[in-house]
Amino acid sequence: MTDKVNIMTEQGADVAQVSLAVANRIRSWRKDKKLSLDELSRRASVSKGMLVEIEKGAANPSIAILCKLAAALGVSVADIVNVSSEPVVHVIEKQAIPVLWQGAKGGSARLLAGTAGPDMIELWQWEMQPGEHFSSPGHPAGTCELLHVNEGVLSLTVGETVTQVEAGASAVAKTEMAHGYGNEGDTVLRFTMTVAEFHR
Repeated sequence: MTDKVNIMTEQGADVAQVSLAVANRIRSWRKDKKLSLDELSRRASVSKGMLVEIEKGAANPSIAILCKLAAALGVSVADIVNVSSEPVVHVIEKQAIPVLWQGAKGGSARLLAGTAGPDMIELWQWEMQPGEHFSSPGHPAGTCELLHVNEGVLSLTVGETVTQVEAGASAVAKTEMAHGYGNEGDTVLRFTMTVAEFHR
């Protein structure tokens, strides 16, 4: 299973250009907050070498690494990939919605929209082919996910608990701990997910 970020759009936007834009945002936020690479590395628990590669636009970080960097910088992942909301209405065009995960068999996860961080809400659209899985080490305390299965059966793992969520059903999960999504069936799985993270 791979959870590498594949920053692109369904319309075939230039991956290098989008990666460079993400690199520039992270570098800019780091400098605005007067953080050295060493300090951001410490706060985010991400190696300095990885940070250097990310800021050069040469790395392919996982969603988990983007989450760590967002939390350390006080922003959201939606801010980093530039699909966060702006007052009063902010429309993200179809070609600007990034794919942030691609499964080995063609599945994908798209961050449809999100609010600016550090308190944030994100809206995701997932599609998983039979046999595909995604795992996350867990989010900050208080994080909650709302999931609705549109098609197929979602195998939702939170800690040691595995729950099957069938098409038409919804689930609420506390995802402070390690968790994951999987398609153990023989048909495509499609589900919508909202992530809410509020720092107390």
